[in-house]
Amino acid sequence: MFGLFSRQRFIARGPSGHRAYVVGDIHGRLDLLEELLAEIERDVRAARPPKALLVFLGDLIDRGPNSASVVELLRLYRYPPLQPVFLLGNHEEVLLRILGGEAQLIADWRLFGGAETLMSYGVEPEALAGLDQAGALALVRRAIPPQHVTFLKGFADTCRFGDYLFVHAGIRPGVDLEQQKQADLRWIREPFLNDNADHGFVVVHGHTICNEVEERPNRIGIDTGAYKTGVLTALVIEEDRRRFLTTAASEEAAASSPH
Repeated sequence: MFGLFSRQRFIARGPSGHRAYVVGDIHGRLDLLEELLAEIERDVRAARPPKALLVFLGDLIDRGPNSASVVELLRLYRYPPLQPVFLLGNHEEVLLRILGGEAQLIADWRLFGGAETLMSYGVEPEALAGLDQAGALALVRRAIPPQHVTFLKGFADTCRFGDYLFVHAGIRPGVDLEQQKQADLRWIREPFLNDNADHGFVVVHGHTICNEVEERPNRIGIDTGAYKTGVLTALVIEEDRRRFLTTAASEEAAASSPH
């Protein structure tokens, strides 16, 4: 375990001979995702690693305009030697809970990005007006293809990469990784964000929007608010080195993006 305040600065490392590309919250921005994937593929071609993970930190869906297309692209995405890894965000959790029968969540889901997701699947949110919960649930279930549901259900909660832990939201400080609750992994903000403790690894997370990448000794936040800023970020880790790839929409596209 490393000490954040030790005199000899700890340098986190990924596994020898491996590279990881870690992508922040996409939220339905297909345009930015396509640009960033093209940038990652160029990076792979420039110095082809023998083994590389392509990790998505969750929140593929909601808020932005093209959730259905984002899910479909990533469900089928293959680019050797990249090995895709998908982590479940709180937005995917809510959708899966709705599809599992928790119809009472639909009204709130529509307000925090579900309306845009429904439209991306060809359903106008107004179509839910006047429906009881059972009717609204049936409509949502008809809209989401079973292949997409199966894909989302296969997402993990965490991914360990050497001295790094990849997770959607963060961890509960002071709790062993094996004892972490899914609710914290997918939803936590405080006390995680302001905690300075040594976790035994560097946590790489999304979930909480920051104006630019937040690099602290014990965590790295890479949710740069793609759906409203037009900036989607990937962290690249290779042994003791790390760098960032970003892609941004034009100022006009960013200004017109849903907030």
